[in-house]
Amino acid sequence: MPIRKHSARKSSSSFARARATNPSSPRRKTKTDGAIRGGNGKYHFRVADLRKVPAGTGYSTAHGAVVEGERMLVGYIHKPRGTGSRMHTHKNEQFNYVVKGTLRGSVNGKRVVAPAGTLIYIPANAPHRLVAAKDEDVIFLAIKDLSQGIIGKAVDGTMSGPHYDPGFGPL
Repeated sequence: MPIRKHSARKSSSSFARARATNPSSPRRKTKTDGAIRGGNGKYHFRVADLRKVPAGTGYSTAHGAVVEGERMLVGYIHKPRGTGSRMHTHKNEQFNYVVKGTLRGSVNGKRVVAPAGTLIYIPANAPHRLVAAKDEDVIFLAIKDLSQGIIGKAVDGTMSGPHYDPGFGPL
C-alpha cells in the first residue's frame, strides 16, 4: 500500500480549527479595509470606540465601525441626514436594523420607508438605495454574510460619489 504524504496546505476548515485551538496561529485579513476581526480572545466590542471606516466608498455617505467574524460582519453605520447611497448591489445578503432616524429608498424596485425599530432585508445581488430622511441622521446595524466585505458596487458602473438630497451636498 503506498504511503500518502500530507499536503503542506491546510484546508480552510482545518486552518480555522488550528486558529481556534492555538491563539498564536495566523489570522485571516478582514474583507473590509479597516474592520476589526472578532475572535482570538476578542469577543465584545465598544462600537463607539472603534475606528470608523467607509461603508459605501464611491456610492454612499455610509461610514462606521465594522466587526468581522468567520462568516458574518456587523457594521454600526451612520448616514448624515439628507444623504445616502445611489443604486448599488453586493454579493452578500444583508439585514439593516434602524436604530435612529428613518431610511427611505427602494430594494428590488419596492419602496422602503424604515423608521427606528424597522428591519430591512436586502437579498444578495438586489439593486437597492437607502437615504437618511432630511430631519435627522440615521444610525443602523448592517448585518451581512462574508461573501464579500461591506462595500458593494454602483449599478451604473461608476463610483462617482454618494446621493445627496437637494440642499445636503458636500461643503
